[in-house]
Amino acid sequence: MSDGQATGQVRTTDQKPDGAADSAPQATPDNRRNPKRKPRNLRRLILCFLGALALYFTWQTVSISRYGFRDNGRNTDCAIVLGGAAWHDKPSPVFRERLNHAIKLYQEGRVTALVLTGGKGTGAPYSEGEVARHYCLQRGIPGNVLFVESRSRTTIQNLEEAKNILDQQGFASALIVSDPWHLKRGVLIARRQGIEASPSGTTTSRFESMKSRASFTLRELYLYHLHLLFGR
Repeated sequence: MSDGQATGQVRTTDQKPDGAADSAPQATPDNRRNPKRKPRNLRRLILCFLGALALYFTWQTVSISRYGFRDNGRNTDCAIVLGGAAWHDKPSPVFRERLNHAIKLYQEGRVTALVLTGGKGTGAPYSEGEVARHYCLQRGIPGNVLFVESRSRTTIQNLEEAKNILDQQGFASALIVSDPWHLKRGVLIARRQGIEASPSGTTTSRFESMKSRASFTLRELYLYHLHLLFGR
C-alpha cells in the first residue's frame, strides 16, 4: 500500500457525515430548567406572605393588649369616657369602672372636666351619658365640669360627639378613658378627629377572665384595622 493510499484512507475515516455536528443535543439553560420550579417558587412566595401576615397580626394583637396599659401621667384639658352599657339608671360593671377611673383622674387634678359619652340602647329609658352624669354627681363631682352627649351609639360616634363638646368649650387635649384593650382604636379615632389624645385605661377592668380578654382583643384587632384602612 502506497503512502498516498494510506493517507486517503485516514482522511476518509476522519470525515463526518454532513449534519452530524448539528444532530448532537446541546445543553442549554432552557433545557436544564426544571419545569416544576415555577409552581414551587409560587408556593414559597405564598408561604412567605402568609408567614409575614401571621407575624404582623401577632404583633398587632400584642400591641393592642399592651397599649392601654400605658399612661405617662400627663395632665390634659379633659377626660373623654367612652360609652358602655347602662342598666336602666345605673352603669353596667364595665361602664362603672370607666367612670370610677375618670373620677379619679379629676380628683388627682390631671383633668379639669369629664366628657361623658353614649346614647340610648334599644328600649332604654336613659342614655349612657345621662346615667354617667348621675353617677358622677353622686360621687361629688361638680355638675359644671360634666359635659354630656346622648346621641352616639358607637366608639366613632362617641368621639365625634365629644369633639363637638371640646370645640365648644375650647378644650384641645384629652385622656381617652376605657378598658385597656379598647384604647388603641379609641386614641386612633380621637387623633383623626383632631384631638390631642392620650390613653388612660381602667386599672380595674371588669374583663377579668382570659376568655373575655381574648375575645375583646380579637374583636378590637378586627375593628382597629377596619377603621385604620376604611375609616369605619
